[in-house]
Amino acid sequence: MMRQKPGDLSIDSDWLLSQTEQFWEERIIDSLCDYIAIPNLSPSFDRQWHSNGYMHAAINHVKDWIDKQNVQGLEITIHEIPGLTPTLVAELPGQLDDTILLYGHLDKQPEFSGWHEGLAPWKPVRRGDKLFGRGGADDGYAVYAAICAVKLLLKLNRPLPRIVILIECSEESGSPDLLAYMDALDPVIGKPSLVFALDSTCGNYQQLWVTTSLRGIITGELNVTVLNQAAHSGAAGGIVPSSFRILRQVISRLEDEQTGLITPDFLQEQIPAQRRKEAELAGEVLKDQFSHLFDQVAQPISTNPTELILNNTWLSALEITGMDGLPGVDKAGNVLRAFTKVKLALRLPPTIDAAQALEKLSSLLESQAPHSARVTFVPDLPNPGWQAPAEQPELTTALHRASNAFFGLPAMSMGCGGSIPFMEALASRLPDAQFVVTGVLGPMSNAHGPNEFLHLPTAKKITASVISIICDWSEKPPD
Repeated sequence: MMRQKPGDLSIDSDWLLSQTEQFWEERIIDSLCDYIAIPNLSPSFDRQWHSNGYMHAAINHVKDWIDKQNVQGLEITIHEIPGLTPTLVAELPGQLDDTILLYGHLDKQPEFSGWHEGLAPWKPVRRGDKLFGRGGADDGYAVYAAICAVKLLLKLNRPLPRIVILIECSEESGSPDLLAYMDALDPVIGKPSLVFALDSTCGNYQQLWVTTSLRGIITGELNVTVLNQAAHSGAAGGIVPSSFRILRQVISRLEDEQTGLITPDFLQEQIPAQRRKEAELAGEVLKDQFSHLFDQVAQPISTNPTELILNNTWLSALEITGMDGLPGVDKAGNVLRAFTKVKLALRLPPTIDAAQALEKLSSLLESQAPHSARVTFVPDLPNPGWQAPAEQPELTTALHRASNAFFGLPAMSMGCGGSIPFMEALASRLPDAQFVVTGVLGPMSNAHGPNEFLHLPTAKKITASVISIICDWSEKPPD
């Protein structure tokens, strides 16, 4: 146990980082590798998740690991509402009249193709500082980091708030099960003053990055049908319109294909001055990285780093994430196809009402179909965006202290282009809470795609930062 003088609440940051690194190497990485090997796809991608048993295998694996850590006073429970994915809750009683919540998820994105030789989605591989495999960085590491944080906080032998760890299993499907659990677990969650979400991005691996906004998202299937059955392209071409051409026309109502800009007014939002300033500061730090943040062939769509960050965090953006109705090129006969169906993923500015946007989007896509083709849009449940409340000075100080101590540079803030539905759901219930949304998804980490990896030094430093921030927050005078 770390020795402290009576009344001395200072932390030896070197000791803390060393303890954190040791815990990760000796207790976490082997279990995290075993977790990566479990193909527990999120329910949107495995409709038979319950009978397949992988989700239960993953959450039981994690619970068994937590039990073996012998965290004094920690109560661990797996909750399961019939028909919904399970949720794990770990609760540590505290001595202070306060609650801190740590959030993560265990469900995973599909395998995807294009993994490098020697790598595979369900094959954990450590290469130097990187641990490859699906779900390690997004977001399986979070529960391990949270338990490590609690274990080392107890070693510090100081007064602590009550700590609740909430780990869900439907986040990659838009968290459809989460609201039911938040209602059922409301007495356990309580009213935390500080919330950590360990499921976000980092601009680099040299600083602590805090996410100040998240975009919303609308996904759904857009289908254009022109025939009841496919026909010879020579016979039907020029008489029956191409479903692909009509699809292009319909999508052009939404997106300018020359620039990628989303054009309808109802998908535009004013960018707050504070967020623009954050983007300018982050752009200065990241300006030389945008051409190699990903495994890129094309160049970034702008040379202005601030514009790139705002494009990614505060503007709408469209991607076609899947397509049906087209055979592979090796089986592409001369046929005028009956239909073309695509999966749309439309990212929304953080402060746009996703439900209202969906209503207008459906009308935009389906109305006045060219050539009276059958155009249908079947949406998934929309997910709202989120913007962080104004940061309290005590939290700002704690963030910079942690980043300087463990990374050697001040903390940075900017928005994130992705979505974490949990944040808006919780923020609406806790209007007075503060949020630390952070993560390990930095350059080339490639969550959702091939060759996803967890940058281990960053994961360790974020874990130590969580401990440091909780200690500082615990010393904050009561409101």
